[in-house]
Amino acid sequence: MRARLPLPVALVAALAVTATACQSSSGKNAGHEAGKDAPKAASAAVDYNPQPYDNIKDGGTYTTVGTFDDQGNPFNVNATLTASRVWSWYNADAITYSPTGAVQYNPDYYSDVKVAVAGGNQKVTLTINPKAVFNDGTPIDWRAIRATWKANNGSNKAYNASSTDGYDQITSVERGTDAKQAVITFKGVNASWSTLFTTFLNPKAATVANFNNAYVKKANAQWGAGPYTVATWDTHSGDITFVRNPKWWGKKGKLDKRVYVNLESTAAVNAFKNGQIDYTSAVDAESLKQIKGLKGTEIRSGGSPFEYSLYFNTKSPVLADKDVRRAIEESVDRPQIAKIQFQGLDYKEPLPGSAVLYSFQKGYEDNVSAVLKYAPDDARKTLDAAGWKPGADGIRVKNGKRLEVGYTLLGDNPLAKATAGAFAAMLKPVGIKLDIRKADEADFSKILSDRTFDLFVSGNRSMDPFGARYLCDFYCSDRDSNITGAGTPALDKQIRATTQIADLGRQITAVNKVERTALKQYAFLPLYSGPSTYGVKKGLANVGATIFYNPLPETVGWEK
Repeated sequence: MRARLPLPVALVAALAVTATACQSSSGKNAGHEAGKDAPKAASAAVDYNPQPYDNIKDGGTYTTVGTFDDQGNPFNVNATLTASRVWSWYNADAITYSPTGAVQYNPDYYSDVKVAVAGGNQKVTLTINPKAVFNDGTPIDWRAIRATWKANNGSNKAYNASSTDGYDQITSVERGTDAKQAVITFKGVNASWSTLFTTFLNPKAATVANFNNAYVKKANAQWGAGPYTVATWDTHSGDITFVRNPKWWGKKGKLDKRVYVNLESTAAVNAFKNGQIDYTSAVDAESLKQIKGLKGTEIRSGGSPFEYSLYFNTKSPVLADKDVRRAIEESVDRPQIAKIQFQGLDYKEPLPGSAVLYSFQKGYEDNVSAVLKYAPDDARKTLDAAGWKPGADGIRVKNGKRLEVGYTLLGDNPLAKATAGAFAAMLKPVGIKLDIRKADEADFSKILSDRTFDLFVSGNRSMDPFGARYLCDFYCSDRDSNITGAGTPALDKQIRATTQIADLGRQITAVNKVERTALKQYAFLPLYSGPSTYGVKKGLANVGATIFYNPLPETVGWEK
């Protein structure tokens, strides 16, 4: 699962990953990486005070920034990272991953998992814990797995599903030896099948109407399951409180309360300093300076799989011109953008070169540098050849229309403002005027779903280590998750062919090749990842920079 997040929210959640994921180097960029201290790969370090369950005391409250988003169903295309995180506190966490990506089955949900291949087709048998039940009394059984599959497999276009990849490869989900066993049959082999059922839907939540609309500004805790459930949700403030779930059958949650408070990103550091929240992200040198050395706190820093990219809306009149898009990409000095983000953090990373893999992962290649160089002179030539001629003020004109491109800036975060200003300064010398348009962070989902933008910086967090399977989400022309609108049916066919490759190594090789073709649409430019650096109250266990690891809610708490 991938969750999209806007820049300011991403910065609250954690300023990106030390993992590089969709970014590149070459041309001038290569000069920035020369030298013996040049970063060869993004960090795979973790720092989260790992503690076993028995080392965590009973009781206490854990408070951070966050809220229910407009769309709280993480399977929905309009869901964000915030929605996925909130969901995991009152719904099933059935499969998780270690920091480096090893699969971990939660026996409170899946008591046994078997994978077999016969006749070239894969069969996964999930045996579900006999005690597992949704809060409304509905048994968690094979029907929940089937309902989740049907809502996400693409066969019914009425579902606004985030991704059909993998689900569309399943030919059937059937009852096994009893209702507590689901037998999932694939056409061919899917090595990353575990990503499909890390969580699941209550069958009542899986109707078209409920899938699309029931979680819009609503929790529907009765359809959830897990060690915690929703106690209060203030729809005015956005604050949420979770408490232990009396219907939970597994190890009880260690916390008395888990609280999210709805604050703008710029307010989070002050809230941490004042003791209102237990954890915050250090998004820049200034915020790190403010929280470093605070009594009773510590800094935790490491990697996490975020990626931040510049998205082009190819349906907007000015960016429908591929030559304009290419000229913009050739004019963006990505090392300078990264320098702005990392100023004062004593941090380096290679420029990312892929939308789907990070530089510390096996098989990663810098696909962006294979197709793109930082080359403002080439950008000018591209625009000249396309008929865009410099006007009296230096801004180019074609058929009486000035080359003005909008840039949507969310919130009032200083880094986001500085980034927008840098883009404007980079584009002006080649004859492009950047029109910076401010918008509220709360409008993020609507801006993307309505495509009311020209250029937009947004981030994605990998919720699992199988990035190759998400190529279509970024580049397929018929995917809502491809917010650029770029692509062609021929490219879609090439992308989907990679999903039929059973061997992960061969699949990644094919994905790298196809991604290079996709990047030539010039509609998506990876920018940076960054460090995950947090201020955390001392004694808070299993919280911090975890990369692919999402600790189970019942294991989060305060050390004895």
